[in-house]
Amino acid sequence: MGETGLRSYKLAFLLPGLLTLLAIILFPLLFTIRVSASGWNATNPDLDWIGGANYAALWLDARFWQSLGRLSFMATGTVALQYVLGFALALLVWHDVKARRFFRVLFLIPMMTTPVIMSVIWRTILHESLGPANDVLSMLGLGPVPWLTSGGWAVASVMLVEVWQWTPFIFLLLLAGLISLPREPFLAAAIDGAGPVRTFVNVTFPLMAPVSIGAIMIRLIEASKLMETVYVLTSGGPGTATETSSYYIYIKGLRDFDIGYAAALSITYLVIMIVLLTVLGKLLHRALMGRAA
Repeated sequence: MGETGLRSYKLAFLLPGLLTLLAIILFPLLFTIRVSASGWNATNPDLDWIGGANYAALWLDARFWQSLGRLSFMATGTVALQYVLGFALALLVWHDVKARRFFRVLFLIPMMTTPVIMSVIWRTILHESLGPANDVLSMLGLGPVPWLTSGGWAVASVMLVEVWQWTPFIFLLLLAGLISLPREPFLAAAIDGAGPVRTFVNVTFPLMAPVSIGAIMIRLIEASKLMETVYVLTSGGPGTATETSSYYIYIKGLRDFDIGYAAALSITYLVIMIVLLTVLGKLLHRALMGRAA
């Protein structure tokens, strides 16, 4: 079989899967764009054409832009904390410590659990009057904390749960990167008399730049869709203190049944996230890879 025939043979096997994947991605996207240009709602279940009216309305929707800003803060804050903690845990397990295998498994347990179930457990733990968190604080004389009933504390609680659940993901990726690092740069640093801090700053961290960028970007993409934790833990409250863009779109689409407007919000949110994450990815690449070079 010639090279051309072999290429056609491979394409014949790949084409059904590629076409199916393309249809799964393209059809919902195109249909959502069409719905966003309609007035489909609870009282008007038709795809009547209204042009860009929904997009014009969302530019004046302060609640949407506030939820987007809130999401940006929570996503970047949680991912930054996850990266710092994940890197620290990966370094700890990477070095020779007792019961290293036990700690590897222990650190992965939060990631293995379902987000909704863990959010329910955390809601019970952080309950203002019945939760064990405030019981412990009261025993220490620190008094009860309004974890889920005060705006600032509610945001901190959502971020706490996200950090607790997804730090193991960063840990896993960074640990794999550390294990794959070459030994020669570390031997050279030891010969030069470099201590642990200097070795980390000048050798370990620069060598881990590609893995760090990948881990951070994957988590930022996932964190930008923050929904389950907010839905179960606070329902966007108190008020709209923890309401993210995804949760606001859910409210407009599946509570208010303003489907056309929710579709316009979704498309706008998608475009903004693509632009922001692309810019952030380039900045991360320039900062970390520039340092590595």
